[in-house]
Parts: sequence; C-alpha cells; structure tokens
Amino acid sequence: MLMEQTLHTLKALRLPGMATAFEEQQSNAAVTGLSFDERFSLLVDREQIWRENRRLTRLLREAKLKSSQACVEDIRYGGGRKLDRSLMAQLSSCQWIRSHQNLVLTGATGCGKTWLACAFGNAACRQGLSVIYVRTPRLFEELRIAHGDGSFGKRLAVLAKTDLLILDDWGLAPLNQVERNDLLEVLDDRVGTRATLITSQLPSTHWHAYLNDPTLADAILDRVLHSAHKVTLTGESMRKQEGSIA
Repeated sequence: MLMEQTLHTLKALRLPGMATAFEEQQSNAAVTGLSFDERFSLLVDREQIWRENRRLTRLLREAKLKSSQACVEDIRYGGGRKLDRSLMAQLSSCQWIRSHQNLVLTGATGCGKTWLACAFGNAACRQGLSVIYVRTPRLFEELRIAHGDGSFGKRLAVLAKTDLLILDDWGLAPLNQVERNDLLEVLDDRVGTRATLITSQLPSTHWHAYLNDPTLADAILDRVLHSAHKVTLTGESMRKQEGSIA
C-alpha cells in the first residue's frame, strides 16, 4: 500500500522518471543491498535522464529537420569533399550558435549541404538549443500567408527567439520586393542575438546580384556574412552513392 501511495505521489508531482525507477527498484533484488543514498541517487538520475530525453524529443519535433537521422558523428570526409575536420569539430560544438554567429554552406546540388545543415541542427538540439529548419522558398510562402491572416508579427517573433534558424535552398528563385523586405525583417531580428545557417547552390559572392536591390542587398548581406563561417562543399554528388551520407 505504501509503495502504491508513493508511486501515486511521484506521478502527481510530475516525476515520471523517478516513479518508473522506484517501481523497478522494488522488483530488483540487486538494488536492495544498496544504501538509501545510493538508491535515491539512482532515482534522481533517472528523472534527469527522462527530462533530458523528453526535451530532446520536443526540440527535434519542433525543428522539423528534413534529414532527421543526420548527425555530426556520421560526417563523411572522403570523396574529394575537402572538409576540414578541425572546423567540423568546432562547428559541432555549437559554440558558434551560442556566440550568435552564422554559418553558410555552399556547393553544387547533391553535395550534402542539406544533410550537413541538419546534422548541425541535430547537434544543437542535443545540446538543448532550439532549431527551426525551413526551405527558403517555403518560408516566403508562409510569410506571404501570414501577411494575409494577420499572423506576420507572431511568426516573426517565433523565428526571432529560435536559437538556430536553418534556411535551406537559398537563392533558387528570384525574390520580389515584399520577399526582400521580409527577409531583412527576419534577419534583422536575429543579428547579434541568434544564429542563422544558410545553404545555397549559389556562391556567396553572387548573392548581392541575386538580391537585385543594392540597398537591401547591402543590409541583408551585412547581417548574414559579417560574422559567418563559410564552408564550400565539393566532390561528387552524394545522391549518386546509394545509401551514402554526408
């Protein structure tokens, strides 16, 4: 009866990890020989692990990474990709995100930009940082709808407080004036306070011409490239290698 009451209280206090561990201890003969302090420490550890796993699950769900299984431990360095291992290790630490810096990944289609971006997004989630992945054309479509239904400000606020915003497929299609203005709004909210990761087939040296508005281009690129790490991916298309990873 006392055990049932304790389990009920733990669940009422929203300590499910501890409740599960307590229940397991009752049927584990090896645990009975431990001291009270040792058994209690095991309960606390289980609750911490449960909370960390729950938070990671939530962060990954909200991130909506395109390559959900991508992780930095699986980065492939061969095949003429010319990836700097020390730089990848530095970026994998996510300190650049905490320092509110940006990351630009460029290279030909199929070279693994999206996969690598998602791997860094996964690493950020595992370190407790919030992430949003979105293809840039889809972001503009979402913002266009938000203008119409009055939720534009709310959407900007969500993007502004996200630790890492991944903008995939930057530069695929020409931008109109509204999209350029929206892009500046998104990036201006993040400069110096949050990190942005951009993937593009278009080299960053061509972005000014792509934006097609000298004044806005200067403002946008200053916010993106001023404090950005730049990685250019080379080598054969990863899509030609069945089952390959970045």
